[in-house]
Amino acid sequence: MKAMTITEYGHVPLELTEQPRPQVNPYDVLIEIHAASINPVDFKIRDGNVKLLIPYQFPLILGNDFSGVVTEIGSAVTKFQIGDAVYGRAEKNRIGTFAEYIAIDEQMLALKPATLSFEEAASIPLVGLTSYQALHDILQLTPGQKVLIHAGAGGVGTFAIQLAKAMGLYVATTASPAGHELVQSLGADKIINYRTEAFEDLLHDYDGVYDTIGGETLRRSFKVVRPGGHIVSVSGLPNGRFGKSYRSGFLKTSLFRLLTLRETLLERKHDVTYTFLFMRPSGQQLEHITEWIESGQIKPIIDRVYPFEDAQAALEYSESGRAKGKVVLKIK
Repeated sequence: MKAMTITEYGHVPLELTEQPRPQVNPYDVLIEIHAASINPVDFKIRDGNVKLLIPYQFPLILGNDFSGVVTEIGSAVTKFQIGDAVYGRAEKNRIGTFAEYIAIDEQMLALKPATLSFEEAASIPLVGLTSYQALHDILQLTPGQKVLIHAGAGGVGTFAIQLAKAMGLYVATTASPAGHELVQSLGADKIINYRTEAFEDLLHDYDGVYDTIGGETLRRSFKVVRPGGHIVSVSGLPNGRFGKSYRSGFLKTSLFRLLTLRETLLERKHDVTYTFLFMRPSGQQLEHITEWIESGQIKPIIDRVYPFEDAQAALEYSESGRAKGKVVLKIK
């Protein structure tokens, strides 16, 4: 099968190569991939920034979420049949959606929303599951509470704003002037122009922050949250609490504690909990997301669709930070 691969960590270009079709285990479903989306985690994996959490083998097929059609099922599969249109997020140790086929455990899949094209469906799983786990599982926000969502016009932000509004939340977001109209159309209640305004001076007593930027943006966010509130980040660094729950071992957990010392001090100063989110695949949660999509409460926001052979250009465009919504590869 054709696949986009890398042979080492670093800022290296994708190569179109021939790879063996994946082996189908008893609980696996083999998917003929029709579309895959680009996500920040793709270039983080490429650059080796997550190798402390998951060490990959080379050659490595990049890509984390997809939509497609079931072409083969394992002997123990009960949820899906050949011909089903599905979408999902690959398991972290079995990524590789920038390819013609992928084998994936049936528990990581859901039927594709009937209202979406394959390209639209492929844009959903990673950002959808990440946002659901951030807002619902970790922040545990309830109707009427206030949340700040950073980078509202990006691939994660455009989904997260819609999900937050579907959950009945008051949403503030940061965006450039070019993204204001988009985030307003998605339901954002308050928009901060991050180029001219300091969000921490304008927002106070928020129940939670969903951070997609990390660094100083994350640290400034502690000033926004009320005592007892919560910050969840997909772009910050794992802390000791994460290392312990992820069973990273003593040495890695100690390293995480050292690297996030500033965040730990800010937690104590502001009485705010910081959580690093390393999203987990879940077909069951995707089914909940499908309900919101098919009811019209959430719609995919796609900036550009690239042909499969232009995967490197798609990755570069996504990495530039200019995209408003998701960047998608059309594979079939």
